[in-house]
Amino acid sequence: MKPEHDDTHNLPPLGHTTEPLVHASEFNSFPSTDTSKWLTRSIGALAVVGAVGSGLMWAKLSGIQEQLARQSADTGSQAVEARVTSKQAEELARETAARLSVTDAKLSEVALQRSQLEELMQSLSRSRDENLVVDIESAIRLAQQQAQLTGSVQPLLAALNSAEQRLTKVAQPRLSPVLRAVTRDIERIKATSVADTPALLFKLDELVRVIDTLPLLNAVGHAPQEKPVQTVPTTSWAKAISMSWWEKVLSDIWDDAQNLIRVSRIDKPEASMLAPDQSYFVRENLKLRLLNARLGLLARHFDAVQSDMKQANDDLVRYFDMQTRQGQTTLALAREVLAQSKQIEIPRVDDTIAALTTAAAGR
Repeated sequence: MKPEHDDTHNLPPLGHTTEPLVHASEFNSFPSTDTSKWLTRSIGALAVVGAVGSGLMWAKLSGIQEQLARQSADTGSQAVEARVTSKQAEELARETAARLSVTDAKLSEVALQRSQLEELMQSLSRSRDENLVVDIESAIRLAQQQAQLTGSVQPLLAALNSAEQRLTKVAQPRLSPVLRAVTRDIERIKATSVADTPALLFKLDELVRVIDTLPLLNAVGHAPQEKPVQTVPTTSWAKAISMSWWEKVLSDIWDDAQNLIRVSRIDKPEASMLAPDQSYFVRENLKLRLLNARLGLLARHFDAVQSDMKQANDDLVRYFDMQTRQGQTTLALAREVLAQSKQIEIPRVDDTIAALTTAAAGR
């Protein structure tokens, strides 16, 4: 931007003056006394102002110095206190570090003891479960052998029921497959029809006992039934119409004659032709055959049992009187033993044994 007015153009040219210059004589003509007074006064005023400023500055510096001294003293005391506090803090930090190290050692020891205790508890729990599994397995295997020897499923059912109760009380999740297998085997055994060997043995013992009292076909018949004794009437009219004494004698003779001669039909002549001394051997042979059947039943030889019982039934029908009530009862009992003594395999508990083996292996 250009200036609005340029005064250089209004200056007169160099070397040309419009007014005359002032001469030195004129300058020296001003009065000098006023100037010196003015200067003196100015200097005095300045000196007073300087003195006052110096005093104020000195006072201010003194206050600042005192304040700095107080602050320095406070700072020293605070430094001493801070030094003491820092020493105490350092000692406290050292004590805390020592306590912390002891606490860490105790904490690590407690953690180690806890881990050892947990391992011990797990070991005890595992040992208890393993002992339970071993006990149940041994009991079931022993019951299986007893069932095979006796031919009865009752020992096996008792062992399985006991195992089910023990597993239910323990309630271990890893033993749940064993409990399910035991329950399945119990239901399967209950659904299986097995010959009751103890009952069959009892029936065979009963047959052996009644053979001695069972009547043979060659035995003499039962005594005739006695006629009821007629009471003699006491009145005269009753005596007149009653039987005379000779008629009574003839009636008794006729009854005796009827008992001396017996007429009957013989369907099995070999039984009737037995001599009295041979009846003993017939009974003993039949008892020996029944005892052989009993031994075969204990040995689980059902073929031999069937053969002996068939022969025993034939002997009963051939040589003994089956028309009596005792004979019919004995024959029915022998036929029942023959029908029930069949070859029936005792059910095995393979599922339970497999589950126990798996649990014992820890899988």
